[in-house]
Order: sequence, then structure tokens, then C-alpha cells
Amino acid sequence: MSGGGGLTWSLRDRAPADLPVLADAVSSGREETDGEGTGKGVRVCVVDSGVEPDHPLVGPLQGSWAVTKDPVTREPTVRPDTAGDTCGHGTACAGIIRRTAPDCELYSVRVLGERFTGTGDMLIAGLRWAVDQGFDVVNLSLSTTRTRFLEQLHAIADDAFFARTAIVASAHNTPVESFPWRFSSVISVGSHQEDDPDLHLYNPAPPVEFFAPGRNVRVPWLGGATIRTTGNSFATPYVAGLCARILSRRPRLTTFQLKSALYLTAANVQVPSTPTPEAPDDPQH
Repeated sequence: MSGGGGLTWSLRDRAPADLPVLADAVSSGREETDGEGTGKGVRVCVVDSGVEPDHPLVGPLQGSWAVTKDPVTREPTVRPDTAGDTCGHGTACAGIIRRTAPDCELYSVRVLGERFTGTGDMLIAGLRWAVDQGFDVVNLSLSTTRTRFLEQLHAIADDAFFARTAIVASAHNTPVESFPWRFSSVISVGSHQEDDPDLHLYNPAPPVEFFAPGRNVRVPWLGGATIRTTGNSFATPYVAGLCARILSRRPRLTTFQLKSALYLTAANVQVPSTPTPEAPDDPQH
């Protein structure tokens, strides 16, 4: 046992009745993603290049911050931001989330600069800050191939998992190792090539767990404009939006339960119905 009564390594001097958990159930039906959930009351943070304020396909942001280098210590620092988006990528992700979960609360943390420039230190600082704020869902359509950041990113991903912050992370667009999508504690997403804008699939051969629409997707861009674009980056916010919809109906779900809900509602997952037991034959007299 750890201090303060929290469970760490074992259960001693306490019984199951001392550990009540109020939980939401996960069903095996499409209502998890198709029902009344609109994202209302769910806080979604886009860790990316920023989000253009009041883009007509994004709407208002509830908060916006940026990771900058402290002028004295040169350490990454998170500060309130009004500059918006530097390259359009974050605005595109935010627009997909808004379209999928229209009533969610959207927040932004800018970790990329112009021309998609950024560093692993900036990414870690922004992601750590977002997890510490307790957002329900964090969309991360970014990754790094630099293994020197692996340990820190893995620790952040695990902390988020246990704190019920679902990190929805984009797989790399090429078959290379990158992070944090590679970790099982995040919800990892790649893109499929189908035309159905509401289709998500489970990958029976992970580590990428889910596929979502990512080809020729219409997204908001800078200057109030829209473009069509392709990539895993734009499949990921669709799944983040699905998570927001599910959580708006079942706010007590943990991240592994969210994964179960996404799995059970994937179009290619077939849940067999329970067969009705046959009545026994009449006894012979």
C-alpha cells in the first residue's frame, strides 16, 4: 500500500467492499458511436500546430496555449497563446473533431512552428502539460522517430492511461518506428482508403489498432479555407471525435474501456449472438 490509502502493489487490510467503483457499461452495439453522444461535456485537446481562431468549420476554442522556449533558461514553457495556427495542420485536425463530436469542448496546445517544424522537447512539454490538465481526450497527429525521447513519451502515455486521459495518436505515414503511437497505452490510428466518411475498422494485426477515413478528406485550413488532403494525421481526429461521443454518453469509461467500445463498434468486428439453448427432449415413459 502507498501513502494516503492509494493502491500501489497489493491489497492489504482492506476488502473488496472497501473499493467501490461506479462504472459505465460498454455495449456491443453501434449505439456506442451512433447514438445520442455529441461530445457534450467532453474536453478534447489538440496538440499540434495550433488552431485558427473561429474558423467556420471549427468554431470557438475554450483555450489555446503554445510551447515556447523560456528566454532565460531555454527550457520549453507552456504559455497562453493568441497566434493561432502556424501551418494549418492543427486546424484541420480540430475541424474533423468538431464535425464528428460537434458539442465537445475544444482546446489547443501548439508544439509545431511554421513549415511543420518542431522538436521532441517541445512535443514532450506540450503533451505532458495536456495530460497534467486532465483533458478527457488528447489528439496527437504527430510522432517522433528519435529514440532518445522514447522513455519520456512512454511514461507520459502510461500516466495518461491511468489518469483516464485518452491519447489518440497517429501512426507514421511510412512503415518506420515512431512514438508515441507505438505504445499500447495510447489509442493508435492509421488511415483506410474507403470512401465511407463514418467507417472505422479494427486492425487484427496491431500495433496500429484502428483505421479511420484518411484519403482525400475535406478539412478546414488557414484563412477560413478548406482543402482536401490525405494521411494518418486526418484519420486520427475522427477516432478522437468518436471517443468524445462515447464519453459524452458514458463519462466514467476508462481508456481500456474506450478501446473496447471502438473495437466492438468497428465495421469489421463481428460479435456472435448467444445461441438459444435447445429445450430438452421429453422424457420417455
